[in-house]
Amino acid sequence: MAVGSYLIPFSFFSVSRSRHLRRSHPLQQELERLNIDNLHTWEPKRSSRVCEGAVTSVEARPEADQRRQEREREREKHPKHMAEATAPPADTWEQTTQKMVAVLVLTETSQLLWSMNQSPIVFVNNRSSLKKGKTIRMGQRALQRVPPSLPSRTPSLPPPSSSSPSLRCAPSSRRPLRPRAMSSHIVGYPRIGPKRELKFALESFWDGKTGAEDLQNVAADLRRSIWKHMAGVGIKYIPSNTFSYYDQMLDTTAMLGAVPSRYGWESGEVGFDVYFSMARGNDSVPAMEMTKWFDTNYHYIVPELGPSVKFSYASHKAVEEFKEAKALGIDTVPVLIGPMTYLLLSKPAKDVDKSFCLLSLIDKILPVYKEVLTDLKSAGARWIQFDEPILVMDLDTNQLQAFSDAYSHMESSLAGLNVLIATYFADVPAEAYKALTSLKCVTGFGFDLVRGLETLDLIKVDFPRGKLLFAGVVDGRNIWANDLSASLKTLQTLEDIVGKEKVVVSTSCSLLHTAVDLLNEIKLDKELKSWLAFAAQKVVEVYALARSFSGVKDEAMFASNSMRQASRRSSPRVTNATIQHNVAAVMKSDHRRSTKVSARLQAQQKKLNLPPLPTTTIGSFPQTADLRRIRKEFKARKISEIDYVQAVKVEFEKVVKLQEELGIDVLVHGEAERNDMVEFFGEQLSGFAFTSNGWVQSYGSRCVKPPIIYGDVSRPKAMTVFWSSMAQKMTERPMKGMLTGPVTILNWSFVRNDQPRYETCFQIALAIKDEVKDLEKAGITVIQIDEAALREGLPLRRSEQELYLDWAVHAFRITNCDVRDTTQIHTHMCYSNFNDIINSIINMDADVITIENSRSDEKLLSVFHEGVKYGAGIGPGVYDIHSPRIPSSEEIAERINKMLAVLDSKVLWVNPDCGLKTRKYSEVKSALSNMVAATKLIRSQLNKS
Repeated sequence: MAVGSYLIPFSFFSVSRSRHLRRSHPLQQELERLNIDNLHTWEPKRSSRVCEGAVTSVEARPEADQRRQEREREREKHPKHMAEATAPPADTWEQTTQKMVAVLVLTETSQLLWSMNQSPIVFVNNRSSLKKGKTIRMGQRALQRVPPSLPSRTPSLPPPSSSSPSLRCAPSSRRPLRPRAMSSHIVGYPRIGPKRELKFALESFWDGKTGAEDLQNVAADLRRSIWKHMAGVGIKYIPSNTFSYYDQMLDTTAMLGAVPSRYGWESGEVGFDVYFSMARGNDSVPAMEMTKWFDTNYHYIVPELGPSVKFSYASHKAVEEFKEAKALGIDTVPVLIGPMTYLLLSKPAKDVDKSFCLLSLIDKILPVYKEVLTDLKSAGARWIQFDEPILVMDLDTNQLQAFSDAYSHMESSLAGLNVLIATYFADVPAEAYKALTSLKCVTGFGFDLVRGLETLDLIKVDFPRGKLLFAGVVDGRNIWANDLSASLKTLQTLEDIVGKEKVVVSTSCSLLHTAVDLLNEIKLDKELKSWLAFAAQKVVEVYALARSFSGVKDEAMFASNSMRQASRRSSPRVTNATIQHNVAAVMKSDHRRSTKVSARLQAQQKKLNLPPLPTTTIGSFPQTADLRRIRKEFKARKISEIDYVQAVKVEFEKVVKLQEELGIDVLVHGEAERNDMVEFFGEQLSGFAFTSNGWVQSYGSRCVKPPIIYGDVSRPKAMTVFWSSMAQKMTERPMKGMLTGPVTILNWSFVRNDQPRYETCFQIALAIKDEVKDLEKAGITVIQIDEAALREGLPLRRSEQELYLDWAVHAFRITNCDVRDTTQIHTHMCYSNFNDIINSIINMDADVITIENSRSDEKLLSVFHEGVKYGAGIGPGVYDIHSPRIPSSEEIAERINKMLAVLDSKVLWVNPDCGLKTRKYSEVKSALSNMVAATKLIRSQLNKS
């Protein structure tokens, strides 16, 4: 609990229950140890250090008030006598804090209190509400602190007695009341806010509606609430510098002063103008490349480096945020992207030879890291966390040696600091584990023990004596409640190896990749909600495990957790025998279309009669405020279905008319009826559930709300046929039927963890296959099945990649194996490195693939320069849709010519990088107009030749 918050114990038990609590109960034992004989009437004994009422009773029981008033009257009559005879010795501030912390810990983690229908604690964060005679209610901010094992209902709270004294605010210099900090750690935390506060603040700032100070204030509020939450729960090692206005890799680029020259920055602190220009581009220059962060759906901004880059200490964000937390009375662990991860996730700048060794820059960036460390130590930092997830990749001997040398080189600067190196997302290979654990300057090592079970075997064989092991046993990438008993067994296994005092309970990775707070979900049914834990609840899980591991196990909480785990395993809504049987059957065939792609393309061209270099878009058109309002009103039943359909039809007509006027060849309906490319389908499939506020950051201000796949998946009825048929009737040109593929739906959802992922993927594939058949029957001749996330799910270790690609490609082929040769199947992929899986992409056997290309500086084209032959249709993106910048027709024409240098004009398509959902109509019209103009120019040149 943090400065400015108030812990208010009241009426914990009814008299009969509290007096008959078994002496063997851990709660009773702890109360007796602290000399608290009755929680009914216990309150801090006043001393000169707590006389201002930093902690006080809210529910003043009448008999307690009466006794207190009688004592006061007696004290006025006989002050000396009462002081000697009746006044107990005043508690010191430390004793008061200890007792209040004990009450907080016991009430936060005890299911018993809730089973008695009592309200154990209230956190009041708004001091203005602490006024005489004002009722204090248990609101959502208070509920955010409740552990996931406790009911989310609002407890009943009687109004304060009219005789209750005014609650005076403790001065901000007061020492905050918190649970005792156990050996617990959080790798990182979501930064977007429980209601996407950061998203809206960013977009308001970008649109010029608010200023930099407004944005900074929102950011400061978010950081403060995150730190206070962790401190209030009792986390010992709380991270700072995990907040970012856009991306933590971009923050590191700013810290190192590695700003590409095109942004016009020369020296000084990197400000918002330069920072957001790198992220989003501006009117004159494009943005930096964006790609997936390892195997997640989070995107990072790729640094552009070369031998001429002059590194300098250009962003003091890490130090400023550490000081910010310290001013709140919270000691944090500053987090930095490690130098190895930063360099190996970078790329050579555009004018630098692609063979340039990025690790050759290690000696140039380390001096900046040293300056940061010096500043942090001066600010009072005692710990530093380096995130080095690159260590889970297959690094060669030279790379591992460079890693060892880098940290040895920083050893003198690290003196006086406790150093944690965190790895996550997979097992650490044996060679990397040896290099990591051999470092002398490191205090602790963090491992993902959810996805990295083989790492546990390495720890059993050899873990350095005297070092701390940060055990990532709470899953940071999913939303399922932790199996506390299973995690505790893992921790006990580690205890036998390294010793209890050397184990720190942690998350498997940053909680950035999960939703923020389950307590904002008021529409999820109770059974399903009881199976879940979001970031705020995972923090509580970490603390509960740390506390239990230390010997103070909350039996009630563990029992409740076991019941919830059993409920999920046995629930009839999870499994369906028919679906399981169908999935078993599909594994007996490879589901390839019977005709070769070259023959199919000829049949399709006869039917579609498309010009050379056909133009199209990827699917979505701008989602305007009016459109979102209409969808929201329909969902809330404020408008009828007829009115909703009519409004969507009007939007379809606008999009179709615009494309026809621009001269687009293969049209899309713009997806006005869809909230999200995954959620739209999941809402119509069995086995899916949806949250109201389960947002996760994808990049910058872009957030997604992943569905929850909790059970077997099937399609009860057609999902898109009505809308696609409506749109096709509006034009004579081909109208694409738009579907999201099974692998993308899987990888962009929170997936059940009780069966292999490929089984769930095949279930989704069968559902999409039914939809493809229905679209074809309805006369849709071009069907796009997006697999934007195919590359994202690729395992980080090469030894595991072949198996994944086999079943992922197979799942895609299942969806369209039965269509006619004249039905053209498209797919789309974006924002990943596809070059190393190009053979698997070819093996998908799609007729046309559109793929992101321009933002990554046409990296995709290099694979064709190397001799890869691609016989199907292909549309590498000709402009970046994630930037507001509008490319000229000359620029797009130049890109098309580069493509024609390695691709046959008979198979080349022209299209943007990705969907247009995030852009404005003014931007879309100009960009597509230039795209069509460029295409017509190249067509005329081809005709002349």
